[in-house]
Amino acid sequence: MLKKEQIKNTLLTEQQTALRYLGQEGFVIGKNGSYLAVDPYLSDYVDQNCCQFVTWRRLYAPPIEAGELDFLDAVLCTHTHYDHADPWTLPKIAAASPHTVFVVPAPEVDTVAAYGIAKERIIPAYADRTITLGAFRVTPIPSAHEILHTDSEGNFRELGYLIDSGSARIFHAGDMCMYEGLIERLSDIDIAILPINGRDYFRNANDIIGNFDAVEAVTLAKTIGAELLIPVHHDLYEVNQVSPAYFVDVLMKLNRTQRYHVFAPGEQYIYAKVH
Repeated sequence: MLKKEQIKNTLLTEQQTALRYLGQEGFVIGKNGSYLAVDPYLSDYVDQNCCQFVTWRRLYAPPIEAGELDFLDAVLCTHTHYDHADPWTLPKIAAASPHTVFVVPAPEVDTVAAYGIAKERIIPAYADRTITLGAFRVTPIPSAHEILHTDSEGNFRELGYLIDSGSARIFHAGDMCMYEGLIERLSDIDIAILPINGRDYFRNANDIIGNFDAVEAVTLAKTIGAELLIPVHHDLYEVNQVSPAYFVDVLMKLNRTQRYHVFAPGEQYIYAKVH
């Protein structure tokens, strides 16, 4: 199992940004001594609490204990499904790291506060309003999961995050499907982190809301000119997974020159622009 030193002791140049995969859609992103986590899901909360229609069982253990993440400047949650805003993981990070703040879609502040996170540590995220967090500038982008959901004031309940480290522009989509206007929001993207598990009638019937499939993810990355494509949301639960081999097959057919990386849990990738 990973220890925090394995993340913090990574030496980077000014041109490099580090990404560490936590599973599902979770990452720790590091730059110049600043660290963000996005959607850390480091428990089996879903397995224990979400078995009404289908059986949920993690296919691999979390690669790190939540309490090890005591060095984070911020945790970004894309939405409040439990594998993205985990009621067991978030309080452990908050307890281990009193300086960490939690960025969540504005309509979901009360939901996350109910997990035991003090409200003064929660930053409400609004679409297109940039937040500075350590070395990062983070701009929330509306996410359609499978459609755009808003509260009574028009604030989006699901968000992706455009994360600018100064040397890389990373788009973490969260759980997302295509919608009109998305492409126009995404310019100069270096790294696109996109779900590929898709959607269908039978999963919807079991209350499993869908995302991009491999064809849509590869096509979007090509359309916006992303240098590196990272597929996610395909490997943790058998009832909602897709083979990464299928993703690679699609990519070879639709955009053979696309750089990509399929992560193993706990793996680190150090990114530097190639041009």
